[in-house]
Amino acid sequence: MSAELIARAQLFASIEPGLTFWSSEVFENGAEAVLEKCRAGQYKYDVTDILATNGEAVLERIEKAGYQFLTPSEIFEELPAPPIGLIASGNIDLIGKRAISIVGTRNPTQYGIKVASEMAANFVDREWVVVSGGAYGIDSAAHKGALVAEGETIAVLASGLDVIYPAGNARLFAEIAESGLLLSEYMLGTKALPHRFLNRNRLIAALGNGTLVVEAAFRSGALRTATDAQNLNRVVMAIPGPINSPLSEGCHRLIGEGAAVICTGINDALELMRS
Repeated sequence: MSAELIARAQLFASIEPGLTFWSSEVFENGAEAVLEKCRAGQYKYDVTDILATNGEAVLERIEKAGYQFLTPSEIFEELPAPPIGLIASGNIDLIGKRAISIVGTRNPTQYGIKVASEMAANFVDREWVVVSGGAYGIDSAAHKGALVAEGETIAVLASGLDVIYPAGNARLFAEIAESGLLLSEYMLGTKALPHRFLNRNRLIAALGNGTLVVEAAFRSGALRTATDAQNLNRVVMAIPGPINSPLSEGCHRLIGEGAAVICTGINDALELMRS
């Protein structure tokens, strides 16, 4: 257990993820150097919680719970706020593999569920990993589509991995951990809060070579993932829907504004990902 890993665990457990300043400090200088600056009082911020945290105890708690603590890989480097650390359950080798992020509303139509499930199955049939957020709706349909097709899927959660949210997806998460990967940048015991869902969306965008929005209202968290993907120069695609469906307004908005390319099926998607 290296001193750098212990220092990173200490910072990970005591700093709210997504804060650009702290993420940049750790990424540019290393965790040990950041802790030294904290001890020397070189920051204008309150570092009481950081200094009061025991990095070794954090790592022991994660290990005893059956999870792995990861130093984030290079695929997150382009983010304005790279994660300080990640907690994983499952196959960590999926990180960095060719992947498609599939996102959308929590309250989809049957059309949206069918499209998300079929697109996920089609991608895993071609040995792509499907990434989503583990929420109800389009997220769940994408994960289930990948699993039914005996493929690999990553769920990025907005809470600690030991906090099952949403509770109704407990069985789905267990299946994902068995053959895929559960991932979180939140310490064990951390509850899911609205801002944490928006925050984790950038990780979903970073993990995928592209992002596919299946159904989304005019104002939707899925559109945040699309924006994050666009900022990372990833391919952004949107599935069109009925012109009178409120749940297609977000997709039509992305297409109309040129923020996403229209996608009508797996062949479209693969061609766009190759271009």
